[in-house]
This record gives sequence, structure tokens and C-alpha cells, in this order.
Amino acid sequence: MGADFGYRGKGLGLPEEGPGSVAPLGRRFGALFIDWTLCMLIAYGLLARGDQQAAGNWALGVFLVMSLLTVGTIGRTPGKRILGVRVVAEDGGRLGFVRVAVRTALLLLVIPALVWDRDGRGLHDRLSRAVQVRM
Repeated sequence: MGADFGYRGKGLGLPEEGPGSVAPLGRRFGALFIDWTLCMLIAYGLLARGDQQAAGNWALGVFLVMSLLTVGTIGRTPGKRILGVRVVAEDGGRLGFVRVAVRTALLLLVIPALVWDRDGRGLHDRLSRAVQVRM
């Protein structure tokens, strides 16, 4: 049918399975769901004073701050930690603040996160030269 590119992450030099391999989409979406739920709870309970519409807007800001702080320092958000996923640079190191900021801004736009490459990375990860791996 087409060219065989191997397993996801092969082009990045990552193992096929186990720790350090590309995290599966289910875990990544699950982590995002956990993080968004946490942000909505924080926004609704602490910032929006019970206004559901305002809570959604505040949740974006909470998500931005949470992502910048947690991915920028320990490489993972609370949801990623629960599901065993970590964000690393393509070379395996930590992402710098600017790359984390670019990644987070693109993630908040949603569309870049829905465009994937053959390694299963969203455009937000590709442009920030990041990869989400299993722990």
C-alpha cells in the first residue's frame, strides 16, 4: 500500500515499546482530560464564583499557567504524571521555557494538536521539537 516507516518514534531514535517510547494517543488524551477537568474545577471553585461560562474562560488561563509551570519544570502535568507520560525534547533533554511556551500556546489553539505526523506527534509538539514519551 505505501512505504513502511516502521513503528512510531523510529525516526526519532526512540524504542518501540516500554519506557522512552512514544506515548499512545489514549494516554495522552486521557492526561489532557484529567488536566482540563482539574483546571475547570479550579476555575469554577476559585475564580469564576459559580459562573459556568466564566469558568471555561478562566480554565484556559489556569491551563496555560499550569502547563508552563509543570511542563517547564518537571516535564509533565498532573494528568501526564497520573498516566505515566512525560514531555521531553527530541534529543531526550528538558524543554526550555520558550519551547514550552510555544507548545502550550499551540495546544490552546486546539487545531495544531489535531494534526499528527507519522510518529503520532501533534503539530504543537513538532513545532516545539518535543515528544511525549512513556515513563
